[in-house]
Amino acid sequence: MSTTASTTSARTPTTGAAHRYGDPSTRWALLGAETMLSREPRINTRQRWEYEDGLVLNGVYGVYRDTGDVRFLDYVRTNIDEFVQPDGTIRHYAYDEFNLDHVNNGKAILDLLEETGDERYRAAADTLFDQLQHQPRTSEGSFWHKRIYPDQVWLDGLYMGSVFYARYCALVGRSDLVDDVVRQFTNAYDLTLDPATGLCRHAYDATRSMYWADAETGLSPHVWLRALGWFAMAMVDVQAYLPQDHPGRAQIRTNLGALLTALQRYADPATNLWFQIPDQAGRPMNYLESSGSLMVLSAIATSLRLGYLAGPGWDEALERGWTHAREQFLSITAEGWVNVHKMCQVAGLGGATRRDGSYAYYMSEPIVTNDHKGYGPFLLLATEMERRR
Repeated sequence: MSTTASTTSARTPTTGAAHRYGDPSTRWALLGAETMLSREPRINTRQRWEYEDGLVLNGVYGVYRDTGDVRFLDYVRTNIDEFVQPDGTIRHYAYDEFNLDHVNNGKAILDLLEETGDERYRAAADTLFDQLQHQPRTSEGSFWHKRIYPDQVWLDGLYMGSVFYARYCALVGRSDLVDDVVRQFTNAYDLTLDPATGLCRHAYDATRSMYWADAETGLSPHVWLRALGWFAMAMVDVQAYLPQDHPGRAQIRTNLGALLTALQRYADPATNLWFQIPDQAGRPMNYLESSGSLMVLSAIATSLRLGYLAGPGWDEALERGWTHAREQFLSITAEGWVNVHKMCQVAGLGGATRRDGSYAYYMSEPIVTNDHKGYGPFLLLATEMERRR
């Protein structure tokens, strides 16, 4: 494994004095990736196979692709190699949980496979693909989010499992599965759409039996910003792995445009950022949330670069959101490390604590700093913004 940077000019200063708060000239993606190398050389000291780590590794890999600095590629490889063994087995991964979250790190595995050709990464990717081939499904054909959440579709799961599904199929030539990949996305949109707002609810219960589910629609009570962010990023990313002429690709792009347009209607007018519950901006305790706002802005930025969004106002909305995101969510420590603040630590439905999807529930989850579910989207968005320079 290489340990020498391809250039020294890519390195950024390590003192906080070198950067001003919210400074638009700072290379935020590069500084954020440098921060990870210094502050978290091991991305998961608990030895747990966790989806949010893959999100950060994807962000660091993007910085490697843009800078050519192999330290960032080495960081991805070192941290994935904590889990992927010489025979391709994945330590601390539980196949039989049928948990879509466990598949997300497969994107970093595919990055390494394409960079190195190492067959152990192919074996690890094969295992994750095999999970999806046996993943339980709802009557509509959608993957269950987890085995412990039967007949439930969560928007988070499209980012976790179905983008990898599409990319793997494209890599190995499984064109017979393209329709199924598309089905995961179009089903999720159709099943969770709230026509009154144009936004998608957090989750859907096909049985209508969960205590959080509407008895008629099966929908959870609220939209949740980060779920919308996961879904928007997933709809952007998947298009790279679908045939250009497949009608499902056009439908996914149409759905993406409709969702982003609806989200823009609910953006905070002062900042072009979004609240934890986007369509409840005026309610007490609701707050501008970083992880979901960064995800939505990242989806907009990538869509603009790839030509997925058209019409006036998008560039201005993106630039204004990024300006306020730097001011609202980012700080730099005395060491010169980036902190990302104001993120919901976690939110879900059901489980041992009977998470009921109510407004009070979403307001009750801790607000934290530097959780990987927010740090990864920061890296992804910052990388896109630097590409616009």
